[in-house]
Amino acid sequence: MSSRLNGLSEIAPRYKGILSDIWGVVHNGVTPFTGAVDALTRYRESGGKVVLITNAPRPSAPIAAQLEQLGVGRDSYDDLVTSGDITRKMLVDSGKTKLYHLGPERDLPLYDGLGLSLVAQEEAEMICCTGLFDDTKETPDDYDDLLKNLAKRQLPMICANPDRVVDRGNTLIYCAGSLAGRFEAYGGETMQAGKPEAAIYDAARAALDKAAGSAIDKADILAIGDSVPTDLRGGHYQKIDALFITSGIHAQMFGDPDAPDHERVQHRLDHEDVETVGYMPRLIW
Repeated sequence: MSSRLNGLSEIAPRYKGILSDIWGVVHNGVTPFTGAVDALTRYRESGGKVVLITNAPRPSAPIAAQLEQLGVGRDSYDDLVTSGDITRKMLVDSGKTKLYHLGPERDLPLYDGLGLSLVAQEEAEMICCTGLFDDTKETPDDYDDLLKNLAKRQLPMICANPDRVVDRGNTLIYCAGSLAGRFEAYGGETMQAGKPEAAIYDAARAALDKAAGSAIDKADILAIGDSVPTDLRGGHYQKIDALFITSGIHAQMFGDPDAPDHERVQHRLDHEDVETVGYMPRLIW
């Protein structure tokens, strides 16, 4: 059974390192959550290490710059690992050079320096999906014909952001994971670059070890996130304790965002067959 915690300080002494999600925990894409930034900063001041782990389909450097612009300073984390970082490695390891980019132009820096040719779908050897072309207007329904045609060609797809939705301000928008899910339903083959798969956790744990100066055991790591399918499922797969932030993408399921209904929260966790060390509406110290 999961229980509501009053603050991270209740369980912080159990752990040497934290792997924290960003979007939905630290900010909502528009506004930083000052309580969360403060909590992670205080945890580091107490001697713990923090690595931010995100399904953003861009390399770490621009995400760090975005955090700075939003007011999330480096005092709150030691390092940052993105699904974009993992995607770049997967693209290189594939050995394929002709790539169809499915996503907005803002994600094109993902391919810088990789020696790839971005081509039309008819010429492609592989697809990299970073999201919808215009996530302010479109939905996955707009992509049915395209995804069906790509699946028929048996082109492999790398999903650079396994999230299906994210809360931008107060609006839910669709992410690459929603398109990858449909692509699979039409018979396509996908490779997930981010949470909940192992590769991004391996990279994040390596960053934690580097920050600590020695290896940190899984039992001494806490994962924090607001997404059951990615953050909590990832913790479950990796056998890492997880803390659930309920005011993120699932908030409407639990009633009042500041006073989530315990039975609803527990029902969702039981339905997904994941366990947590507790839940909080928002991350605070």
